Amino acid sequence: MTKVQLKKFKGLLESKRDEILKKAKQTLNDDMSLDTNDLPDEMDLASSEYLQSFTFRLRGREKSFLDKIERALQKIEEGTFGNCEECEEEIQIKRLEARPETTLCIRCKEDQERAERDFG
Repeated sequence: MTKVQLKKFKGLLESKRDEILKKAKQTLNDDMSLDTNDLPDEMDLASSEYLQSFTFRLRGREKSFLDKIERALQKIEEGTFGNCEECEEEIQIKRLEARPETTLCIRCKEDQERAERDFG
């Protein structure tokens, strides 16, 4: 992979990381407090608690995604970015453009999904 391509992927990954961190900060600032004085009845309170719980679950998934992004950025620094962790072959550029945080080539990913589907 060329230095220009690596720089492009690094920029994409950093942009995704920054967006996730921005959303996390927004959640901490805006969604962490639940003011019961603003909620007139139990239904409103329950609805607000559900929405808050849903937001936290989304942020939890983003934490996992953030870990993948950080790992991809580390691989760029180490010089191993773009290599499949399973078969060690080079991951196609089109796949990396779609999912720069990926760790598997399309063939290995399909094998993984097939195994998960077959064996639960």
